[in-house]
Amino acid sequence: MQTAGAAKTTASPHAAVRPEWLALRREEIIEPELRIVDPHHHLWDRPGARYLPLDLVEDVNSGHRIAATVYVQSRSMLRTHGEPAFAPLGEVEFANGAAAMGSSGVYGETRLCAGIVGGADLALGDAVLPVLEAMLTVSSGRLCGIRNAVAWHPDPAVGSTTARTVPGMLCNPAFVRGASYLARFGLALDVWAYHTQLDDVYALARSIPEVTVVIDHFGGPVGVGSDKVARSGMPAHWRKAMQRLAGLPNTRVKLGGAGMPVLGFGFDREEMPPASQVLAQVMRPYVEMCVEDFGAARCMFESNFPVDKGMFSYHVIWNAFKRLMQGQGASQEEKNALFSATALETYRLAI
Repeated sequence: MQTAGAAKTTASPHAAVRPEWLALRREEIIEPELRIVDPHHHLWDRPGARYLPLDLVEDVNSGHRIAATVYVQSRSMLRTHGEPAFAPLGEVEFANGAAAMGSSGVYGETRLCAGIVGGADLALGDAVLPVLEAMLTVSSGRLCGIRNAVAWHPDPAVGSTTARTVPGMLCNPAFVRGASYLARFGLALDVWAYHTQLDDVYALARSIPEVTVVIDHFGGPVGVGSDKVARSGMPAHWRKAMQRLAGLPNTRVKLGGAGMPVLGFGFDREEMPPASQVLAQVMRPYVEMCVEDFGAARCMFESNFPVDKGMFSYHVIWNAFKRLMQGQGASQEEKNALFSATALETYRLAI
């Protein structure tokens, strides 16, 4: 069973955010009127890494038209009292407070945390039901999904989370049972797993057809450790697994996460932050293949901030996504899906 809030004592696997370095790159906003729903960001206060609601406000007000955002589980502000199973309610309460700030209009037009993806421990099986019910209550109706930390790789050089994970979590019968209950409440299941785990993701998604399964960060193509050495074979493995997942109508995929060191791009080692043209170029194969396999109506662009903020600024990554669509000659309907409509449908947001 996953223990709420359990974490390693190792250093953060994310690139450090350096505001002075990020300030070296400022771009004109492309298509500033295009409506965006950012379906994936976090908030936290960790040693040496703080990203709280006002930090998010600064980013969403940096030029693009961000209509709303979705907060995603990151084990923030867990309760330290009561039953451990209910500890993740603290995170939902925290995100709901940020949502109240956004709804006030004081900080701009963005509906911050309009949707909340919580962290109820699905490995509780039947016992997760009262936790989900309590989360719905404290979220003021904003709870729209659940995510657990499941990313695991046999190579110790591969890491993208400080949570303790073990192999086979997605195949645990109790986890599958817990995940099946999400359908009862209309909640999506977000999954951040590496490409080496996508067969497990497929088995899980196939076993719970009534639940929308959201595959985070391109499906986790690993570009470090032993997978970096064998990188010539990784894209084919990743593509085959993603095509198989695309065959399940209950799957969706988030396009983003290029700022995570585990993907292997290493922009943070450069003298200057990357320009949006550079980001568009490196992401293009993953974006094009995902859109081809899943269709625009099942794909959505994501910021993955502040995780990705160690490698590029918020306004730059959204410029990169827009450049990608310009390069592909996407229709207005396709752009609407990728930038907002898929997120609104997936998380049942009314904004």
